[in-house]
Amino acid sequence: MAIDLSLNKLPWYGQVGVFVALSLAGAGAFWQVKASAMQQDIDTRRSELAGIRADITRGLATARRLPQFRAEVTQLEAQLDRLRAVLPEDQDVAELLRRVQAMATQSNLTIRNFSPKAVAKEQLHAVWPFQLQLEGTYHDIGTFLERVSKFPRIINVGNLHIKARDPQTSSATVTAECTATTFVLIEPQPAAPVPGAAAAAPRTE
Repeated sequence: MAIDLSLNKLPWYGQVGVFVALSLAGAGAFWQVKASAMQQDIDTRRSELAGIRADITRGLATARRLPQFRAEVTQLEAQLDRLRAVLPEDQDVAELLRRVQAMATQSNLTIRNFSPKAVAKEQLHAVWPFQLQLEGTYHDIGTFLERVSKFPRIINVGNLHIKARDPQTSSATVTAECTATTFVLIEPQPAAPVPGAAAAAPRTE
């Protein structure tokens, strides 16, 4: 027996019910296909917005500390200037020899040998030793070491060996050999520009 499903034969309220049912079914299908994807996009954007707000909060906190950072930079620059006085940036052997010779002359000593040794580079400075041979008296050597200790540039004296001179004179009774070590400040090199960075930069009209 055939069943006639024509809506025209249904009462009006039946027709309305079928229309409502079909509408609900269509809305559900739309939600599954379209609205669900839209909701996921909204959730993603909300997550991105939360991240941006967190970055803004951190940026504001950093901005509030900017005066402190500037004061710290100023303090560090002052410390660096003081270090430059005791840890020069250049390795001028002639200048250092002239200074050491001047201190030796003022101490009535004679420099018999001045031999720079291999430089050892550390992270922030270079260790620069040189072999030194002096001739004079015990008192003169003590005076020289005192002058070196008061010299503005850091010079450490180690491996000191003193022996009697043969023959001796009134101005030279001993010879002394030692290793004098000074230090050279290594300035950090500026970062090299990234190739193509200028070309990749956005153009402004």
